[in-house]
Amino acid sequence: MHTQAIAEARTLRASIESSAELLDPEAAAALLDVSPGTLSVWRSTGRYNLPFLKIGRKVRYRRSVLEAWMQARTRESGATA
Repeated sequence: MHTQAIAEARTLRASIESSAELLDPEAAAALLDVSPGTLSVWRSTGRYNLPFLKIGRKVRYRRSVLEAWMQARTRESGATA
């Protein structure tokens, strides 16, 4: 039973950490320094192909995905390619 309790505690901790990584559109917009409306336009038009989750009627973004997306857009020159 002790081993099962430890496994359940790890599962619970992973679930909490995972949900803490999910950002609502307002928090995601703040992280990206854009407005929530801009994110809404990007979702509806598919601009930038920024992944998001739909959970019922709610929209959520994974912090790790947003950070990776920003990293991929980092430029060292003015080139747009």
